[in-house]
Amino acid sequence: MTSLETVLRNTQDVKVIADSISLNQYVALDLSVLNHNLPKESLANSADFEKYIESYLTSNNAKVAYGGYNEERNLYKRSTIFKDEETEERNIHIGLDLWIKAGTPILSALDGKIHSFYFNAGFGDYGPTIILEHHIENETFYTLYGHLSLDSLENIEIGTVYKKGQQIGLLGDSAVNGDYSPHLHFQIIKNIGTNFGDYPGVCTKSDLSFYLDNCPDPNLLLKITS
Repeated sequence: MTSLETVLRNTQDVKVIADSISLNQYVALDLSVLNHNLPKESLANSADFEKYIESYLTSNNAKVAYGGYNEERNLYKRSTIFKDEETEERNIHIGLDLWIKAGTPILSALDGKIHSFYFNAGFGDYGPTIILEHHIENETFYTLYGHLSLDSLENIEIGTVYKKGQQIGLLGDSAVNGDYSPHLHFQIIKNIGTNFGDYPGVCTKSDLSFYLDNCPDPNLLLKITS
């Protein structure tokens, strides 16, 4: 285990979704290629996708569905940004998704400052995105919050400081979030390089070992499951 992963594991009481929702109202969601019960038509467009998520939450008496780290998905076949004629398909998710209604408050996981932000517009992309920079116990790392609302990017500046648990924005809807059912894409990044307001959240099988090392499992920090 790396020193950053130790820091993440030792950090307690972290939430990125509205603090009023307790962890016993979360339910695991499998969107992987191994889930043969997942109706393909449910992923065809955002409206059907949202109906599927809402039905899943209702049937499980839950408010948040979570999952997706190191998960191979067919979901990305909808968009050409994950595959063109000359490149290997990107279909392995390297963040954690938290599926909940648009407009839900999104919180800073830890004390930090805005590293960058951007509206990653386009079918299948992040939509409005904020990246925070953190410094804990001599470790510098970043957290990415994707699929936010457009107004989450208004009146913010690089370098603005947020305290742990402070609201940084609201969850966006399918009109701005890349045509997905509303959800937060939350990702931890060790070395962000020259990326600005964006960082790959889905990778190829060839690059998987690099991204799993550079993007530790968010559950180390969030502790949704023990």
